[in-house]
Order: sequence, then C-alpha cells, then structure tokens
Amino acid sequence: MSNYRPPVSDLAFVLEHVVGYPDVARLPGYEHADLDTVVELLEQCGDFMANVVAPTNQPGDVEGARREPDGSVTTPASFKAAYRQYVDAGWGSVPFPEEFDGGGFPWSVGLAIQEMLASSNMAFALCPLLTQGAIDALLHHGDEAQKLRYLPKMISGEWTGTMNLTEPQAGSDVGALTTHAVPRADGTYGITGQKIYITYGEHDMAEQIVHLVLARTPNAPAGTKGISCFIVPKFHVNDDGSLGEHNAVNCLSIEHKLGIHGAPTCVLSYEDATGYLIGEENLGMRIMFVMMNSARLSVGTQGLAIGERAYQQALDFAQERRQGLAIGATGANSAIIDHPDVRRMLLTQKAYLAALRRLMLLNAVHMDRSTHDPDEKSRARANEIVGLLTPICKSFGTDLGVELTSLALQVYGGMGYIEETGASQHYRDVRITPIYEGTNGIQAADLVGRKLGVRDGASVTEFLATMREVEAELAEAGDEFDSIRLELGRQFDTLEAATHWMLRTGRADPNAVLSGSTPYLRMWGLCTGAWLLARSALAARGIDDAELAETQLVLARFYAEQLLPQSGGLFGAATAGSRDLFALDAAALADSARLRQNAPLN
Repeated sequence: MSNYRPPVSDLAFVLEHVVGYPDVARLPGYEHADLDTVVELLEQCGDFMANVVAPTNQPGDVEGARREPDGSVTTPASFKAAYRQYVDAGWGSVPFPEEFDGGGFPWSVGLAIQEMLASSNMAFALCPLLTQGAIDALLHHGDEAQKLRYLPKMISGEWTGTMNLTEPQAGSDVGALTTHAVPRADGTYGITGQKIYITYGEHDMAEQIVHLVLARTPNAPAGTKGISCFIVPKFHVNDDGSLGEHNAVNCLSIEHKLGIHGAPTCVLSYEDATGYLIGEENLGMRIMFVMMNSARLSVGTQGLAIGERAYQQALDFAQERRQGLAIGATGANSAIIDHPDVRRMLLTQKAYLAALRRLMLLNAVHMDRSTHDPDEKSRARANEIVGLLTPICKSFGTDLGVELTSLALQVYGGMGYIEETGASQHYRDVRITPIYEGTNGIQAADLVGRKLGVRDGASVTEFLATMREVEAELAEAGDEFDSIRLELGRQFDTLEAATHWMLRTGRADPNAVLSGSTPYLRMWGLCTGAWLLARSALAARGIDDAELAETQLVLARFYAEQLLPQSGGLFGAATAGSRDLFALDAAALADSARLRQNAPLN
C-alpha cells in the first residue's frame, strides 16, 4: 500500500489562481492569513497528516472501535496517540475565532486542512468534523456563558462534540422525534430519549464529549416547529471548569458498519440527563441547519478526499503491476499504466478530483465572503452562491467519491477485491457519504425546492451568466481551447434550458420538478466542474510553468470532451416529469417479477 501524498501544490494553485483566495485574505479580520502564510501552513499540515494520521488508516479499519461491557468505547489503538498529537499541533483550531483561542483563519483554509485529514483517515477525521458542527452551532446561537464554558476546549480539541438528531422512527423526517425535555426549577432541562447513528457519541480520545441534542419541550408545536436544541455534556462541568459527575447519558451499543470501522457510531440513551437550552425553545431546526450546512460542504469534501487517496494508490499500483504487452511494446510485460483503458480510468479520476477540489474551495471562499465582506450586498450575494453550491458540493462530491473509489478498485483488477491491498477500504468508507448529513436526494430537493426560487430565479440565472463569461476568454485563448469552449457552450445551453424548465414547472407541478431533481443536480455538478477546470487552464497559461500549463489544459480538455457530454444526456431525465415514476404502484412492481417467474414454458 502506498503512502499518502498531500496535494498541497494543487491546493495552493487553486487558492491563488482559480477561486480568488487573495481577495479573501484582504477582508477585515483575515489580514494575517496571506497566501504565503497559508501555503506554508498547508505544507506543514500535509506533512503532519501524511506522517501521523495516514498510517493509522488501515490498522484502524482492521481493529475497529468496540464497546466495552461498562458502556465505554475503545477506539483503535493508534487513534488516541494520533489525536493527542493533532490537538497539540492545533490543526483543529485553525479556522475558528481567536477570541476562543482559535487561529482566526478563513474557512477556505480550514476546508483544505479537512481534505488532507479525511484523505489520511476518514474514520479518524469524523471526530473533528462532528465537533466542528457543534462549535458552529454554539458560535451562532449559544449565549456568552455557554460560549466561554465550552468553546475554548472544543476548539482546541480537548473536548469533542456531537450532533444528536436521528431516532429510530425519525431519520430524514426530524420532526417525528420523540426525545423530550422537561424544564426544571433551576433553569436546566431533563432530557429523556434515545438517539441513533451518533458518530463518536462515546469514545476514549478526549476527556469530555459535548452532545448537542434535539428534543421536544412540553406543549411544543407538532413537527419541526416544536424542536429545541440542548447542550448535554457527558460529564457535568463545575463552576471552575473542571469536570464533575457523569451525566445520565449512556452508550447502549455501537453499529457494525460497511465501512469507517474505526469511528464508533453509537446508540445513546438519555435518562433524565441534564441539558442546557441553546437560544430559545423551538429554535432547534434553525440551529440544526447551522450545524448541517457547513457539515454538508465538509462531507462533499470527504468524497473528494477519499477519492484522492484511492487514486494515488491506484496510480502507484498501475506503475508497478505488469500485465500483457502495450501497443508497440516488446519483450517483458508492460506496466498496466501503458494500456489505454487503464489510462482512461486514471485520467477520469484525476480530472474529476481536480474539478471537485476547485468546486469545494470555491464554495468555501464564498462562505468567507458571506461572513467577512464589509459590503452588505456582497455578503448577501456570496450567501446566495453558498446556498446554491452547497447541495451541489455535497451530492456531486459524494456521488463521485463512490464512483471514483470504485474506479480505483477496478484499476487493481482482482487484487482490488482483496482486503490486504487497501483498495476496498476506500470504497467501503466512502459509501456512507451520499447518505449522511442529508441524503443526496434531499440535496437535490433542496436545490430545486429552495435554491432555484431565490429572487424568483434571478440568483441562479445570474450565476449561470457568470459561468458563461469564460466562453469569451476561451475564444481569445487560441485554437487549443476551442473544443473546451464549444462543448462548454453546448452544455451551458442545455443547463439553461433545464433551469428554465424547472423554474417554469416548479409552482404548477412540484412533483415533476422533484422527480427530475437528481439528474438536474448532476448536470450542475458536471458543468461547474468543467467551468472551473477551464478557468484553471486559462490561469495556468499565464504562469511561467510549461508543465503546469500543459497539465491543466489536458485536464480541462479531457473533462470537456469525454466527461462533460454526460450532462446533455441527463436533460431528458431532468425534465421528464413524474408520470412514469408513479405509473406503477407497489403491487404492480411486485407483480411484474412474479408473473415472469410463473410464466408457462413453451
């Protein structure tokens, strides 16, 4: 199994030349985060991830997490030491406010760190990721006392955090939850209920776990309007900040999963546990979305990250494995990288991964602008773009994560199906990403149901117009960019047509729009990826680096000519409506199979 190589040079190129990071570094509060400082930080971080975290990946998968008879959870042996080094190095604190002992760097820098962490070991990375969501919720909605009590140690990583949403009967339908919170005379609440699928809900890597729990107070409105959010620490916190007695929250079991074996996924029981209300009653959904929106971009980045690790291993294997003779070769067997179909698989991975990295960082840069740009209109526009890009990043990033890890396994041939090579672990680990933090079907519904209608469709059409500006730049760049320009133009036309259909149809027939939402989102992913790779190729030609310019041009051209045309093929599915999806009821679907089985033989 090959070692992980952090893609710092590509991260630096994208930040500087493609997504506009130098403008972010000039925003108020980010003056210390100039590009040179950031690149040096990422180089140091990459070394840490490659040397400390990445070696824990396969051993952690083999060993797994386990629940002990007393309800405690033991993580893989290598995790605890690696996590202590991670905390001591301060990598988790980089993108959080300085007032709570964070590094005060932009979120785009934090996301680059997250990519390298998830590539190194996704199961390990989930602990800081869940803590990040809890931190975001407290930063936005916690009172000053709660922030001072919890945030410094959560930001440092000394304490970790969780999000407790799901219950056995309440998955995507969060409003169906039954966990209840009874107010007490001292201002606290007694929390009782059961939560499932709680990542790092119990573990041995940190001394304290801060659970953020959704629950319903007495006489609360039905559904999502009656949900509140509470801090429920594993251990009570004394007035001096020290830890007290164990709160009434216990781990009943941990799940036996397809992948991410090192990350404990817990069933937690709350039995009149002491909880502290965040904000006001019935604001839980608003707080939840603060947690989930940044997490959705992070999960999209996980698809990229695991795809990158799988690609690196497949590339190394393709250079070592010798099988058959390539065209024109003589003598001994050729390395399989010399066979055209293996090259196709490798270049497909590389091009998609490059597109995803640019898409994730573009979203993160707009997140930074939405919070720190001094101009109110600029902040508002950046926030609109974040809203549009987030479901695309989460869905396209994780769908491709699954496809690309599968393709990497294919490069190995039969050896990929053997656990010892490590190829299959990536496929198993990444498969959860299209499911959690809102399934990808929910992301597509969010795109067409909420984001397209912003300003009666003006927001999305303005973004499309911005993307189309690259066509003129490509026309001026010379003949070698012609095929990129022509295919981009064709697919932009198709995407515009699908968008107008969605806007036209949405109010009259929302079921039709929802029926085509997933292929429509895929069209967006394919087109934004092509647009960003075209921008990369244009930017690289202006740099005195012939190898970089050639690489970026080849990636953009390969993507435009061989991957982007899929977008046009999705137009029919995006605009077909719901007629055939609902033409057969469940009984008819079952009867079709039964009738074939019982058909008489001639």
